Amino acid sequence: MNALLKGEKKVNTIQVGILGYGLSGSVFHAPLLAVLDDYHISKVMTSRTEEVKRDFPDAEVVHELEEMTNDPAIELVIVTTPSGLHYEHALACIQAGKHVVIEKPMTATAEEGEKLKKAADERGVLLSVYHNRRWDNDFLTIKKLIDDGSLQDINTYQVSYDRYKPEVQAKWREKEGAATGTLYDLGSHIIDQALHLFGMPKAVTAKVMAQREHAETVDYFHLTMTYGKLQAILYGGSIAPANGPRYQIHGQQSSFIKYGIDGQEDALRAGKKPEDDSWGADDPESYGQLTTVHGENKKTETIPSVNGSYLTYYRKIADSIREGAPLPVTAEEGIDVIRIIEAAVKSSEEKRTISLEQ
Repeated sequence: MNALLKGEKKVNTIQVGILGYGLSGSVFHAPLLAVLDDYHISKVMTSRTEEVKRDFPDAEVVHELEEMTNDPAIELVIVTTPSGLHYEHALACIQAGKHVVIEKPMTATAEEGEKLKKAADERGVLLSVYHNRRWDNDFLTIKKLIDDGSLQDINTYQVSYDRYKPEVQAKWREKEGAATGTLYDLGSHIIDQALHLFGMPKAVTAKVMAQREHAETVDYFHLTMTYGKLQAILYGGSIAPANGPRYQIHGQQSSFIKYGIDGQEDALRAGKKPEDDSWGADDPESYGQLTTVHGENKKTETIPSVNGSYLTYYRKIADSIREGAPLPVTAEEGIDVIRIIEAAVKSSEEKRTISLEQ
């Protein structure tokens, strides 16, 4: 058990405040911080006092934002409140001189994101967005295949993010409002991945809609990011009883097909923590298949997945704060995701392709 879990504090430990202790704060952030000696969770703003005290007995539970921003000991604030509140909460923390990590999606609009970036630059604090699925085992495997030349001259990059939730739930993500719906929620993950690989596209064409009865916000999206010959096709829905391939990537002489989804989310939801080298390992039955063509010869091989590691994000954040290392996800990268979302919504509403070329 590490020093932090024993109640001790590493010298130069980063004192952390968390805004919100719902699914995001309690599952995707706190368990990672708990196993890294670089951090100590000092305060949590939430109404879920009992849950915080169960998980972090020495953390102080507060109910007002000012109790976080006015605390000089808090160095880093993690914003996990509903997406429509990200701008307001992050700005207050930045203005108070705190480094900030914002849960994705960064903001409801790119304009809000740009204002946050400007404020952070002026205040001299770090601002990053938690696009943790850059560290999924499947995506890390794809990056490795591209880097080692196994996937070259890509013409089609297709990703699905389907779920089976046919009934509309009484949760803020499924209510009408700023930055709600699956395009902002799930879509932001796979948009960020595509941008991370290929940069900003030339154009976006999209269909964004509600498919479920009584849906109040978007629960289906299908967008194509055009890079010239390369087409990045990203889609996701809420009524998928069975899933096809998650990734289908085709190049001039090779294809990579991958089923299944990284298991770190399920493990975190089950109360597990990344405490050994087995964390993020893929099920061998879900390993991807790489098919390569050389002349008349065609070969298909199974590619063991690289282990996923959401911990890497927070290790890099610590290095950024203490050593001045580059951020794992920059504010500008978070803003670019929102730019694509805005273009997709506009494309769907106006039934046309939206050019992003200057």
